[in-house]
Amino acid sequence: MSPEQEASSSAQLLRATLLVVLSACCFGSISPLTVIAIGHGMALESVQAWRYTTSAVLLVAYGWWRGTPRRSGVAPWFTPRILLVAGGGQATIATLALLALQWLPAATVSFLFYTFPAWVAVITALRGIERLDRTRVTALVLALGGIGFMVGAPSAASLNALGVAAVLTAALVYAIYIPVLGTLQRQREAIDVSRAIAVGGAMLFATWAVVTGTLFRIPDGTAFGLSALQGVLTAISFVTFLAGLRVLGPVRTAITSTVEPFWTTMLGLVLLRQSVGTGTLIGGVAIMGAVLLLQRPPVAHRPAQSSAADT
Repeated sequence: MSPEQEASSSAQLLRATLLVVLSACCFGSISPLTVIAIGHGMALESVQAWRYTTSAVLLVAYGWWRGTPRRSGVAPWFTPRILLVAGGGQATIATLALLALQWLPAATVSFLFYTFPAWVAVITALRGIERLDRTRVTALVLALGGIGFMVGAPSAASLNALGVAAVLTAALVYAIYIPVLGTLQRQREAIDVSRAIAVGGAMLFATWAVVTGTLFRIPDGTAFGLSALQGVLTAISFVTFLAGLRVLGPVRTAITSTVEPFWTTMLGLVLLRQSVGTGTLIGGVAIMGAVLLLQRPPVAHRPAQSSAADT
């Protein structure tokens, strides 16, 4: 490879890495902004309804502007079943994770949610897809140890069991949801799956908000603005994540995305004045270590060579 090609490749990798970092920071901003909007008196379902509506409008417009080919024999992204599966899964995960913010600091929620790669390892092992080798067992022990340290540390005495259960359930549901998205994306463009998630989520949250009578119960402009801002950040996250993933591949992308819980922690400190205990930091580092371990490719077992071949 010539020096010019190496420089171009390095610049492309750097750009893709920065795009994934931007995506992670956008996603990591959702929890603190939700806490502030709810603090202004806006209901969770209303916040999320306007978030996903904003995101849906932006992603549908972007997909229309970009133009995506229709494949024959493949159901379009806007069919009711696709919207229900994609939007329903995302709405369930978002609801559980954001409900946990009523009882737990944003940093704790973010770190605990990031145990989902460990649950993926467990699920794939139980289904016989991949075995639990030494690396995965170590990662699982690290993740569970991180949870135990967060919940059991003296500084975590005030952690609510309902909050911990809610966010861990969200992580487990996300671990199940990932292969579902993979199935949807096999024959569809990534932007089509993103639009299905946003539009389906908007429809479900809007229905919930209409039933509870909170959709248009907007206390002030700040609450509504923060809800719409979340939608903008969500749309940006989808686009930048997919662009970075195309260059970096899944392993590098997953490793780079681990900046998200640390970004959420910093926003919790700055915006919400939430203290971060030692248990949260140590447990969070353990969970991130588990995530990094799970990105290592499995080592192929080579047959032992005879002593004659070594001579």
